[in-house]
Amino acid sequence: MYINKAMVYGNLTRDPELRALPSGTQVCSFSIATNRVYNDRDGKKQEQTDYHNIVAFGKQGETVAKYLKKGSGAFVEGRIQTRSWEKDGQKQYRTEIVADRVQFGPRSGGGSGGSESSAGNAPEGNTGGDAPAYPEEDINPEDIPF
Repeated sequence: MYINKAMVYGNLTRDPELRALPSGTQVCSFSIATNRVYNDRDGKKQEQTDYHNIVAFGKQGETVAKYLKKGSGAFVEGRIQTRSWEKDGQKQYRTEIVADRVQFGPRSGGGSGGSESSAGNAPEGNTGGDAPAYPEEDINPEDIPF
């Protein structure tokens, strides 16, 4: 059995770009930056940033382009794919994550001042239909019957 699975959580480095393929399928491309903090041999704290190219197709791509923008947090699950093409006689390569699922991170600039997660308040893009309406108010733990 072979496994090709990628999971990244980070912030968008640019606004998503939505285009249509000749077949009419929508494709959205964006990139996400992830940070890693570690201690080097001398015990000094180091930070490393990696950049990941992401593509999302169809309804999911449209949803990403509609709700996300530069700086937004997102969790992406998908598979790694490398494409190649010829440009000016040179072979070009691009490795990207083809998104199976995109969840939105916390909203920035919300008026409530809390740390709302739009993963539950906005569609994930892979639902295939209308997303359910979630209540805007916070849930009171005393209202839960168990």
